[in-house]
Parts: sequence; structure tokens; C-alpha cells
Amino acid sequence: METTIYYYTGTGNSLWTAKKLSAALNNTELIPVTASGSAPINPDSKNVGFIFPVHIWGIPSRVVDFLNRLEADPAKYYFAIAVNAGQVAATLIQLKNLLRERNIKLSSGFSVSMPSNYIPWGGAIAQEKQQKKFDDALDKIGRIASSIRAGDVKTPEKGAAWQNIFLSAMYRLSRSHVPQMDKSFWADEKCTGCGICEKICPAQNILLSDEKPVWQHHCEQCFACLQWCPEEAIQYGRSTAKKKRYHHPEITLKDMLSCVSVKK
Repeated sequence: METTIYYYTGTGNSLWTAKKLSAALNNTELIPVTASGSAPINPDSKNVGFIFPVHIWGIPSRVVDFLNRLEADPAKYYFAIAVNAGQVAATLIQLKNLLRERNIKLSSGFSVSMPSNYIPWGGAIAQEKQQKKFDDALDKIGRIASSIRAGDVKTPEKGAAWQNIFLSAMYRLSRSHVPQMDKSFWADEKCTGCGICEKICPAQNILLSDEKPVWQHHCEQCFACLQWCPEEAIQYGRSTAKKKRYHHPEITLKDMLSCVSVKK
């Protein structure tokens, strides 16, 4: 393989991005972070990429754990895409610094804006606005593919100065509290006990008890459980019941379940 792309996804935005980039690059292998086990990671490919969502203006903890198992190889070209809803902040700078600690050079890092899935702050945006974001993202993915093929070395993209200062501070302050933030999830009377939430959670944070989901307090706040519930029975706090759900319309439940089918 010319390129290996590791991806982490909750509602499909990062998986869609990985698929589109893979198609543009050719000779590419896609591997979900959740299937990487616990062994050191050092793929044989020339190019190694990471695609993941921005969670609370930084790298999801599961992705940090994954990156900490990377073995350095100075001959490889490392790149990353941080998928976000418009505020990438200093996520890719954080990634660059994390990799540097492992003697790995991040050659390029890109921000791709997609529709938000953070339903506490608002439901899904209108379809025409979603499509505009998808079209813009496709254009950028094409440019990213060209940059990777050329082996360009670029400074990682980042947000405005206020994002890099204020939002990055919020990430540092919030990160240790994220696993417990699942206390606000609950299932209403529409829940059928189908178990999709348990199967789709990339953090393996949900178990069914008496056919109802119970969150185990190692949450990543990806909202996969809520957004993929076929009955819209999972709520977060008291404000989500009437809000429109969102997951990427070109990504299927089967696609998502294949991402978490190997659990370590």
C-alpha cells in the first residue's frame, strides 16, 4: 500500500472524509482506530494519515491513546485531517506536539469543516446547508490529496488566535471530565432495546441492562449513540427530544458497525 489512513468516527463525518480521500489517492488502506488493538503501530506504507473529529476543541482521548502507540519512522510522510464544525482551534498543533514527543514529524495537517453533531447546542442544520459543507469539503479533500501526492510539508492549519488560546484552554480543563459527561444521557419510552447504541459506541461505553442502555463513564462525547438510535429514543439532558438528528447521509449503519466490529 502507498498510504495507510487510520480514522476515528462517531457519526460518520470522519469516515466519509477518509473514504473520499482514499478514493482520490488510490492504493490506500483504511483502518479504524478502534480495530488497532494494543500493540505498537508501524504500517508498511510510505504515507500514514490520521483522520478524526475534533472533540471539545482537541483530540479525542481514544485517538491520543492510539497515537501514543505509534513507532517513529523518519522515512514516512505523516499527515492528518481534523474534522470539525468550524472551530478546529489548535487541535492540529496539539497533534504535531504529541507526535514530536515520539520523534515523529507531522508533515501536514488539514482542517475540514462538516455539519456539527453536537446536538446540545443545536439540531441538524438544513439539508441544503449540509450539502454546501459537503461540496466545500470535497473540494478541499481534492487539494489535500494533491498535497499528499506531492509530499508537501506544511504548517498545520489552526483556528483564529482566540480559538487557539481560549478554546484550547477549555479542552485542557474539560478533558479529564469528559468520561463522566455521559451522566446526561438517558433513554426515553421509545427505546426498543435494539442494542444499536451498544454496538456502535466506539468507546465501548454502553451496556444493555433489562434492554435499556447504561453508560459506563468512559464516554468520548461523540454522540454516536444518540445520533444513530433508529427510534430517536436516546436523549442528552432535557433539551434534545425535539431536535433533528444528524449523521452523515452517505454513511450507513453497516459502515459504522464495521468500524467497531473489532473490539480490544
